[in-house]
Amino acid sequence: MTRIATGRATFRQVLAQPVFRVVFGVRSLAIGANALQIVALSVLIYANTGSAVLAGLAFGAGFLPQVLGGVVLGALPDLVRPRRLIAAGYLLEGAGGAAIALVTLPVWASLLIVAAIGSLTPVLQGTSGRLTAEVLSGDAYVLGQSLLHVAAALAQLAGMAAAGVAVATVGPQRALLICAVCHLVAAVAIRLLLPDLPAGPRSARRSLVARSWRGNRRLLADRTVRVLLLAQWLPGVFTTGAEGLLVPYGDLRGYPVGAAGPLLACVPVGMIAGDLVVARLLPPAARERLVVPLIVLLGLPLVGLVLDLGVVAAGVLLFLTGCGFAYSVGIQRPFLDAIPDDVRGQAFALRSTGLMTLQGMGPVAFGGLAEVLPVDHAIGVAGLATIAVALWLGWRGFRPDRDLVS
Repeated sequence: MTRIATGRATFRQVLAQPVFRVVFGVRSLAIGANALQIVALSVLIYANTGSAVLAGLAFGAGFLPQVLGGVVLGALPDLVRPRRLIAAGYLLEGAGGAAIALVTLPVWASLLIVAAIGSLTPVLQGTSGRLTAEVLSGDAYVLGQSLLHVAAALAQLAGMAAAGVAVATVGPQRALLICAVCHLVAAVAIRLLLPDLPAGPRSARRSLVARSWRGNRRLLADRTVRVLLLAQWLPGVFTTGAEGLLVPYGDLRGYPVGAAGPLLACVPVGMIAGDLVVARLLPPAARERLVVPLIVLLGLPLVGLVLDLGVVAAGVLLFLTGCGFAYSVGIQRPFLDAIPDDVRGQAFALRSTGLMTLQGMGPVAFGGLAEVLPVDHAIGVAGLATIAVALWLGWRGFRPDRDLVS
């Protein structure tokens, strides 16, 4: 099961792998389409109802249901042929988007469709993770994961930008139809380009829910897997919570109107830069040694926002926070080595479930904290909490060459 590579891989070698190349391209298209859908649906609901609360629900409706998907459907990536499962998922996403765009539905029905589609996300992410782990090994796997992270960030930015243009030019309903077409194209591309690889072995006759529940319990009961999952989940809770406060933070500091948009963009730009530098320029052992320091880098600039800074200085700190997300590059190999082969897809689904669910909760939790503390102090608390995760992980003894201590 262990895949410790001594050699260095390159991005070119990773992208030369046909299966990974298909997963990489189609997944990026689908993520961009999801971003477009969220914006277009929010605009459509707000235009029809005038309710900011309902428009906000459109942003979050696809996140919280992922808990249900991870708990009930988490075993699917190890039970169903990947091509069939991914194509079916994108086909359902396209059909749901088309229904919202073409049929006049009550708001609750539109949100219910988005929630149902959102519950499939852990399954699709788990299947993509399983495929990546099966076709790439060692350093190539780590670089493949880095490329997927960078592509996801770029696709989200592109989807948001495309949504603004599409909504302004053709309206929110037709923008939703564009999103549906993108998902249908993704489903067709998977069906035509991805080899029909086999499903994982079935060890026992159990229901899907029972297998999913048992697999999640098995993964979380393993001390090393549990710590590595928490290391990937917790920093995102605190940093997204801080990002959710940047609009009131800009108002507190007296920044120009519209400064929140560029400030929010500094984090993903820093994440892209950090991932590329750490994955491409550092050797495998160095990436893993830097996990704890990079988590500190993730949180420390947020503490610096407590100071009364100008908008440029705040942007630089947020860029550095984004760079800190490169810590995840050093966790990829130890995480893959720690998970059993027969629940590999479910492990990636569980990771996705925790990431998306907890990141959706972060802005809510720190928005509540900002009701009792000044906004800048609430952001500082998010930074200190992130640093505390780094100290905890260091105390647990994270090392690239041995297990975590009890």
